Amino acid sequence: MSEAIKEPGEVSGKSPFAGCAIMLTAVAVVGFLIVFSVVVLFRQFNEIARFTGEKPVKVGVESMEDREAELNRLAEKIERFRIAVVEDRSAVMELNVSEVNLAIAAYPAFKDLRGNLRLREIHEDRMIFDISFKLNGKPRLAKGGETGIMATDPRYLNGTLSGVPALVNSELVLRVKDIEVSGAEVPRGFIEQMSPYRIAERYVGQGELGRVMAGLTGVSLGADVIRFENVAGNIPEDAVTDQEVDQAGHRLFRFLGIAATVFLVFTALILAVGFRARKRRKATDTTS
Repeated sequence: MSEAIKEPGEVSGKSPFAGCAIMLTAVAVVGFLIVFSVVVLFRQFNEIARFTGEKPVKVGVESMEDREAELNRLAEKIERFRIAVVEDRSAVMELNVSEVNLAIAAYPAFKDLRGNLRLREIHEDRMIFDISFKLNGKPRLAKGGETGIMATDPRYLNGTLSGVPALVNSELVLRVKDIEVSGAEVPRGFIEQMSPYRIAERYVGQGELGRVMAGLTGVSLGADVIRFENVAGNIPEDAVTDQEVDQAGHRLFRFLGIAATVFLVFTALILAVGFRARKRRKATDTTS
């Protein structure tokens, strides 16, 4: 005969259930990922909606009217410090609240900060800002006139932010200590995710401002002043640790690790069921 006769108890190496199990597992994993991502995304947006508003609040911009003398003194102070840093000479520059806000209002490099951040107070342990930050809102279908399929309605974080300036990788950042919103409580997890707040990220490596920031060897706070320092010959040391910079990423990896564990357990259960079914089928074929 052209076909070999199978002996009793011989089981085909090709198990239909094994293929189904793999397919079911793959579909289940993909489905779980999609559902998991959507649930987490919408849960996050719902939590953010609790302490954000639908409209921004007005954050004042320092007036420059009739302040030519102050602007000239500020420009001279900043220019002296800039030259010293570029030439690697020791220098210290102190700016008070008014000078910081005046610099934001006067210099084009800081135009993106106008209207959404204003320095209110400087203490020896923190700076306090009035803020109105634009955040992404919950995804929705695009309405008439909007491009694309999906769109969002922005949310605004309106309140006060307190933090401490620090240096990391030639960049001036803020260690965020607290965010206060009238009539709502900002979750600690959200605050930790914002810290360090990269207030000067756009200036890294860009023009003279980037060069000055890269040359700073220290930044600290005093009574009503923020102090920038350059010590000749010193290499800038990061005041923010890698752990602080990556803490949001660590939380994400822990979350994904839990999800991966769930996937593995689910897969193991599917395969265990398949192996048991195959074993029972093999035992049945043997006895028949």
